[in-house]
Formats: sequence, structure tokens, C-alpha cells
Amino acid sequence: MVKLPTPQTPQLADPKALARMRARARLDRAGFLHAEAQIELQERLIDVNRVFTKPAIVTAFPDFWAPVFPGATCVAPDATLTLQPGAHDLVIHAMTLHWADDPVGQLVQCRRALQPDGLFLSVSFGGETLVELRVALAEAEAEVLGGLSPRVAPMAEVRDMGALLQRAGLALPVADTLRKTVTYGTAFDLMADLRDMGERNALAARHRNPTPRALFNRMATVYADHFPAEDARIRATFDLIFLTGWAPADNQPKPLRPGSAKTRLADALATTEFDETASPVHDRSDD
Repeated sequence: MVKLPTPQTPQLADPKALARMRARARLDRAGFLHAEAQIELQERLIDVNRVFTKPAIVTAFPDFWAPVFPGATCVAPDATLTLQPGAHDLVIHAMTLHWADDPVGQLVQCRRALQPDGLFLSVSFGGETLVELRVALAEAEAEVLGGLSPRVAPMAEVRDMGALLQRAGLALPVADTLRKTVTYGTAFDLMADLRDMGERNALAARHRNPTPRALFNRMATVYADHFPAEDARIRATFDLIFLTGWAPADNQPKPLRPGSAKTRLADALATTEFDETASPVHDRSDD
């Protein structure tokens, strides 16, 4: 009998480059998006109105996240998480899921670490994050080098991220996005912040040859031309995608069958339905 090879998960990141990048991060200088994520998560926990006594955090930056959730068990976002089954009533996956080779595997492991009716929360980059930088790099590279190479990690859409919750077996899944628009003096200021965030290029498929300075100079010019902000600055988009789900339990409310509602929510609230995207602007001044 011929044994077929086992399919392997495609490798997104170079593990050594990713570890090196994170070790060099300076969140004391560029941790503002992590801080924003922490505030959002704390507000969501307040809304849950439950006391969690056995939290765990999956993070590459324990020194930055541990003080916000005292007593939490912090584990690295490795392929195999060092979480004990059923040991926690809250698991937070903090700002690393966008680098996971197997994001659904990460969520499955988090679910297994939860007690029945335990809460899972995640925040990571996704959506239109760094869309301006992608465009500027692509145009500059086509002009200077005559081709394209992987330079910015791919970002999942909120709909796809929400589907991961169901695939992982989490109940009552919710996915939503918070958009932050940040302004910089130049594209080089943005890239310096990305270095301090631990979010530079660690893609496994990246080109390993030195990049000519002319490419980045042209990228900065294209960026300034296409994506200007006020006062001769540039803008950069960051989408924080939040995921919420619960470990299944017999006493949880069950969702209604689609189409079974008899009253529109807007009618019940005596209001009008509309879409609103939160898009605060933050200014990162030159240091």
C-alpha cells in the first residue's frame, strides 16, 4: 500500500527572522497600537460582567502585556502552545495571530485550554493594515527592480477571521474591526515604527539579497505622492481585528435560526440602520 505524503501547512514566516525581529522590538517607543488593543480588550471584559480568575495570554511581548492582566499565565505564540487543557477561564491571543502559519490551529489550542463557558479573545492586525505601504512598495519595486517580491505580511479580512472561530469550535462567535489612521512625517518614520513594533519583513518567501537604497527612496516619494495627510505628512492605516468566542457549555444561549426573528432590531430601538467605521487619526510626530 502506497502511503501518501501528509500535506504540510504553508510557512508564512521565517521562524528565526520572526524571533529576531520580535527580540529587537521596542514597544516602549512604538507600543501605541498594543496599548490601544489593551484598552479595547479591557472594555470588552467589563461588558462581559464576569470575574475571571484563571487568565492566560498568548503573546510575543509578555513584558508589555502581563502587567495589564496581573496573575495571567503568559505563553509564547509557538506552533504548539504550552497551555494545559481546561486550565483557564479566559484566554487572550494578543497581537500575534497575523503571523501564525496555522491560525485555526492556534484557536483550537486556545479553546482546548478553556474551561466550559470560558472566554476567548483575540486581537491582531488584518484587513487594510499598511495598504498604503504595499502600494508604494509595489510601484517602486516595479520601477527600480522590474518585478515584485514579498515585503509585507498578508492580512486576513474580518470575515475570514470570524470563520476561524467556528472552525475552531468556539460558540457565539463575533468578529469586528477597529481602524486606526496614523500620520507620519515620512515613510522612513513609518518603517522605523514598524521595526520598533516588531513588525518588519520576516516572511519566509522574502528575497534575501540586499535591497538597493534607490528602491526605498523611490517608495518614500511614491508614498508621499499617493497618500498625503495634512501638514505635508503621510497616512498609514492599521486595522485591529478582534475575535470573541466561548468554549461550548450546556447552559449557553443558542442562536436563533437565521430568518426566524419577527422584529427588526432597528424597529425595536426606534432608530435607523446605518454602517459606521471607527477611524480615529493619530499623529506620530518625528522624534
